[in-house]
Amino acid sequence: DFNLADFDYLPVSSEIKELFEYIKRYTPKTIEIEHKLQPFIPDFIPAVGDIDAFLKVPRPDGKPDNLGLLVLDEPSTKQSDPTVLSLWLTENSKQHNVTQQIKVKSLENAEENSKAIESWIESISELHRCKPPATVHYTRPMPDIETLMQEWSPEFEELLGKVGLPTAEMSCDLAEYIDMICAILDIPVYKSRIQPLHVLFSLYSEFKNSQHFKPLADGKKGRSPPSNPPSQAADAEVLSF
Repeated sequence: DFNLADFDYLPVSSEIKELFEYIKRYTPKTIEIEHKLQPFIPDFIPAVGDIDAFLKVPRPDGKPDNLGLLVLDEPSTKQSDPTVLSLWLTENSKQHNVTQQIKVKSLENAEENSKAIESWIESISELHRCKPPATVHYTRPMPDIETLMQEWSPEFEELLGKVGLPTAEMSCDLAEYIDMICAILDIPVYKSRIQPLHVLFSLYSEFKNSQHFKPLADGKKGRSPPSNPPSQAADAEVLSF
């Protein structure tokens, strides 16, 4: 299909035009390459742990995740330390007052196993680095938690008994609902609602973990009433909160 006349218009020298003649002179040779089929067997790589039984926890949205079919589902070669993981869960859940037995890990011939000691120190250091600060500094003045936990006036208690606290079923957006709850609890709301919400949740946590209000909040479930029942004012505080 190659024709030299198709390239006569090119402004090239005679030497270059002679090179085009070699295109017609060349005849490609057909070379048959010997081959043989050989099955490819990859090296055996043992799985980590037991054989996958395909017992998976389904996704909450109902979509298939194809674990073990399209994506390899095997545990990591670097397993977590159960003690460190328990400390992480305790720190993230803020349940420091929960009494539980934690198995203390020990090392035999610790002087010969420096990697395990360094890994433990690194894990605990990472836990302390990710801890939230013990105190939060507010940009605007906020009332003290102890002040917010003081007893309300009898008139306000009587009014709450008749009207009740606003519920989430009210026809308002989230910002207006936050403003109403903070106004009832005497928490000032400024331009940003993040810090008032922090005070609100701190107040709720203080009530929940209080040694005085916790038995009242649990609601006498299956227990005999105490010999010295709390005052009605304390009951009203828990119910109104």
